[in-house]
Amino acid sequence: MLLKLADNRDPSSLASRLRAQRNLWFRSLIHAVPRPFTVLDVGGTETVWKTIGFANKQEIKITILNVVPTEVSYDNVSFVLGDGRNMHQFEEKQFDVVYSNSVIEHVGDYADIRRMAEEVRRVGKRYFLQTPNRYFPIEPHFVFPFFQFLPRLLQTTLVQNFSLGWVERKERWDQAAQEVDSIRLLSYSDLSRLFPDGKIEREKIFGLTKSLIAHKMSIGSQN
Repeated sequence: MLLKLADNRDPSSLASRLRAQRNLWFRSLIHAVPRPFTVLDVGGTETVWKTIGFANKQEIKITILNVVPTEVSYDNVSFVLGDGRNMHQFEEKQFDVVYSNSVIEHVGDYADIRRMAEEVRRVGKRYFLQTPNRYFPIEPHFVFPFFQFLPRLLQTTLVQNFSLGWVERKERWDQAAQEVDSIRLLSYSDLSRLFPDGKIEREKIFGLTKSLIAHKMSIGSQN
């Protein structure tokens, strides 16, 4: 699933401050891209671009790709219904920048994840992709210590009996299992294999790597 739910978290929270820092860094990386330029946001929403400050900038054309219809209200933002694992509607290197935030871990098994990574690299001249780090001690969706390392049986049992983090309790076993299986966190080595032409950055908190960012913002050479 590529849709990210609207984020109603406290803007003064640590997570919000980290996202703000990430947005500033993204703006600094993209500053050298010649205007006008095009952006494909895989799995995002218009709200992200309002936050970054690119909404309503006519020299930046933003296309949002999502599996669920998403409303857009700015002239420079458009929406396309589609799946990040197969972006057949787009040509090779059609976009100057492909952007994706906390999406690739939701698209399915490792084969699905690899397909999305290949499509990101195919349709974009540059890319910037963020995903939570598998080895951060607090799983970010269930907000439960080391949840990602628990046996699937125990994970499913917990989700069937408790609301955990951003995930509501599921009454049926199959629903709980589907929720557990809908998330596959990635490691630094995973991203390095998926994006061999890019650079992998560690986004840290208290000395621990909370998120990973694969990016390639220079054409013709590795960052």
